[in-house]
Amino acid sequence: MLKMKKVSQVYDLKVFTDAGDYFGDIEDGIVSGNKISGWKIKATKASFLSRVLGSAKGVIVPHQLVKAVGDVLIISRNAVPSGNSEESDE
Repeated sequence: MLKMKKVSQVYDLKVFTDAGDYFGDIEDGIVSGNKISGWKIKATKASFLSRVLGSAKGVIVPHQLVKAVGDVLIISRNAVPSGNSEESDE
């Protein structure tokens, strides 16, 4: 069964990659027309983003890279910034 959520219900959800890495927290949704086109993900202290981005506050992830939304948001590993040498070794 498909369950609908309001955008305001997903604020501050934890975001994980499909590989299981903690990516960050949802800060905002980007709406174009009546569809979600992307998500602003903020880098938190323990997140993968804070290690990769350094002083940047976060990234925008296109909605096409979202795999699932529930208690957490699961995104494709393709959303990970390319500066990570661990991911390219696989």
